[in-house]
Amino acid sequence: MHLSSEDKRRLLSRLRRAEGQVAAVRRMVEEDAYCVDVLTQVAAARGALAGVGDVVLRNHVETCVSGALRSEDEEARIDKIDELIDIVTRYRRP
Repeated sequence: MHLSSEDKRRLLSRLRRAEGQVAAVRRMVEEDAYCVDVLTQVAAARGALAGVGDVVLRNHVETCVSGALRSEDEEARIDKIDELIDIVTRYRRP
């Protein structure tokens, strides 16, 4: 990855938040917490991870994909487009 130090700092912060939320879900399950409260915390963790994925995906398009599209190597361009379609399809699945 080619992340700026600021982007890396923000990603690590989001990951720490997601880790805390997952730990909270584990504790809530262990303590037989109310289902809606557990689901709310799961949604928060998913949101934090989705935010990380969004930044990483954007970075991939801005660096790896755009570089391949500017390349003279047609096979590299096609491979990178196929890879992008595949990862977007997998990433956007619920």
